[in-house]
Amino acid sequence: MNDKDPSIFQMIRAQFLIGIVIPLSIGTLTAISISGSFHLPGFLFVLLVGLGLHMATNVYNDIYDTKQGADQKMNERRNYYSGGSGILLQKPYLMAKMYLLARLGLILSFFAMIGLLFFIDHNLWLSMIVIYAISAFLSKYYTAAPIQFGYRGFGEVLVWLSFGPIAIALAGLSQNMMIQGIFYAVMPATGLSTLTILWVGQMVDLPDDRVAGKLGLVARIGTKRAYYGYFIIQLLLMCNILYLAFFVFTAGWPLLIALVPFVLLPRIWSILKEHHAHSERLTQITKLNSSVYILFSFLFVLGMWLTLL
Repeated sequence: MNDKDPSIFQMIRAQFLIGIVIPLSIGTLTAISISGSFHLPGFLFVLLVGLGLHMATNVYNDIYDTKQGADQKMNERRNYYSGGSGILLQKPYLMAKMYLLARLGLILSFFAMIGLLFFIDHNLWLSMIVIYAISAFLSKYYTAAPIQFGYRGFGEVLVWLSFGPIAIALAGLSQNMMIQGIFYAVMPATGLSTLTILWVGQMVDLPDDRVAGKLGLVARIGTKRAYYGYFIIQLLLMCNILYLAFFVFTAGWPLLIALVPFVLLPRIWSILKEHHAHSERLTQITKLNSSVYILFSFLFVLGMWLTLL
């Protein structure tokens, strides 16, 4: 066993913070497409809000999944893309430090939100405060008792909301703009893409989740239906991009580059179809699925930027 304590970056799972940067970037680019201007202070402050909230969420998830038994020490399926970090299983004495990091994430996000209020219209303050309060609440109680949204079958909806509509709305407000038509058209995509990571992760972690009573949609509908569920999520995501490219943005054809990573989907679908009931064999697609997510995310941002040129 490695006796060296993990770094703070490992404890907050910093590699996954890109998950909030992408929707905030997409929301900001959407606002620019409407107003034709970029509000740099607003973007920087909302970025700090999002990073602080996501940091708190990552750490709280590790804490409560460990305490409640969803993360198991003997889980051989744990890898870089599913099963949590496993830090507290190996080094339980770090629990107090993990709590501190989660709370620091919330403090960072709170003061960034207060700072953001000085750069947006007073008429937007209530919307910003309400959205922030909901996000901060979910960062802990997605997994924490007594609410445990992720254990009661609401996790998938909340992940979609957090990384889709909520993040896009925060970005729009940070650009001093009321949420309007184009924002609603953009909102589903980033939430759906993030949901694919959770969905496959649940299929891999299903045995331990069931033991701990963490019953997300995958556990509730069964792995065979979950295979079709994954197909539907990706299909909806592709349809959203096509809709944006052809019906929402003028000259939106650059957005089509975001569809390039989907050439990998047939490989993922074939593995899911064959091994959906054997979680230990699904670990091979977690990296592949994450690659689709990462490539899609960056190409989506690039496509939005090219659309504005």
